[in-house]
Amino acid sequence: MMLQSGGFPGDLTVAEVARFWARCTRGARPVLEALEQVGLAHRRNVQVKQLSGGENRRLDLGLAVIARPEVLFLDEPTTGMDPEGRRDTWELVRDLRDNGTTVLLTTHYLEEAAELADRLAIMKEGQVVAEGTAAEVVAKHPSRISFELPEGQSSESVPSLPGVRQRKAKGRHVTIQTEALQETLTLLLAWAADTGVALERLDARSASLEEAFLAVAEGPSDALVGRAA
Repeated sequence: MMLQSGGFPGDLTVAEVARFWARCTRGARPVLEALEQVGLAHRRNVQVKQLSGGENRRLDLGLAVIARPEVLFLDEPTTGMDPEGRRDTWELVRDLRDNGTTVLLTTHYLEEAAELADRLAIMKEGQVVAEGTAAEVVAKHPSRISFELPEGQSSESVPSLPGVRQRKAKGRHVTIQTEALQETLTLLLAWAADTGVALERLDARSASLEEAFLAVAEGPSDALVGRAA
């Protein structure tokens, strides 16, 4: 298990902490190997209190994997890490997963969840309110099309389109939420071509994991959203 803070004595060196930890378990990896996995081998003789926040997280992770776990719990593993440390941690988690370790990871970094999770769950107020693969969770939320109409063109002139869940207009700017992105966009573009309307700043995209998360976070507390079998 990797907690949010290891709480190790600051006067011990990285290697001393790792050796102590290795002796508390069976079948531990060699200390140097574990430190190399998390990029701390060159800091092995440095006292823990002299480590940066990101290096402390690396040490926490190194001690969590030193016992070659079958099941590994990681609580916010990349908080405080620089981009290189986050990338290296992702690679380590992938290697552990590919070699048979089951990893349960909590994170607020949605990119991290999308990159690493075979399955994910979104919690709100202590309840799981969305679960499944990242693709399954995202698929339950509408795609978005946005554009600006030419000066003098009313948003009322845009025809009704299939699959549209919601349409908003603010001045010349129009935003459409749709459950049928390709069909909606095809007919929108056909209408624009037939009428000679130039759709400025046109943007069409599927829902993202961030949008799915925000929809859950901002939705009613008593709603269980996006449950997957």
